[in-house]
Amino acid sequence: MSAPVETVKRFYDRLKAGDVPGLVELMADDIAWETMLDFGLDERGPQPIIDKVLAPLMDEWASFSPEPHEFISAENNTVVSVGTFTCVHRATGKRASATYAHIWTLQDDKVARFRQYIDTLAIAQAREP
Repeated sequence: MSAPVETVKRFYDRLKAGDVPGLVELMADDIAWETMLDFGLDERGPQPIIDKVLAPLMDEWASFSPEPHEFISAENNTVVSVGTFTCVHRATGKRASATYAHIWTLQDDKVARFRQYIDTLAIAQAREP
């Protein structure tokens, strides 16, 4: 397994464990984070990601777990992970199971860029009362 794939796997493990300091350790200082869901994130860096993406995600969802099923590694330190994001919405109690593709770009063993493509309809339906 390549070092970039191992770094991405560590990121998922730390996310599932709620290990925010461990996540920050794996992020480049100027990390770019792009999602299909609107978190209003315009800044780069770990702190805006924590404040505008991860904290709201943890507040909105009673549980969430990204489960990668496949990793595709490219020579340019890019990793694509394909999987299922399973979550329970805190306000509605509805469960969602959304397929996703994440594109990770690594630099010096840290995540420099993250791009998310996810089934936004599954997420939207779980949010509906």
